[in-house]
Amino acid sequence: VGGIGIMNIMLVSVTERTREIGLRKAIGAQRQDILLQFLTEATVVSVLGGAIGVALGIMGSRFLSGVEFGGQALQTLVAPDAIVLAFAVSAAIGLFFGIYPAMRAARLNPIDALRYE
Repeated sequence: VGGIGIMNIMLVSVTERTREIGLRKAIGAQRQDILLQFLTEATVVSVLGGAIGVALGIMGSRFLSGVEFGGQALQTLVAPDAIVLAFAVSAAIGLFFGIYPAMRAARLNPIDALRYE
């Protein structure tokens, strides 16, 4: 679900920045430059979302630690491996779901993009 949200955000970003993309291409930016820019943006958004999720998970774990349930106190543990995995999955989701918008931006014709309103 988060990946689809990232893809939609990036597609809106490409649409809103069509003239900027056209200008960059007109002054010499290569397809790879545009592709890398939008893939980087999608990955950063995804990893920031992952960081917020990890932070909320750690806070939730600490909140629940020590709460009594069925006469026993809960003991929670957030494994460092789980944190690394969460960030890796976040980055992979950003890359995967950022490919289509990035390719769409990279394929824009600079003349058509500069005419876009």
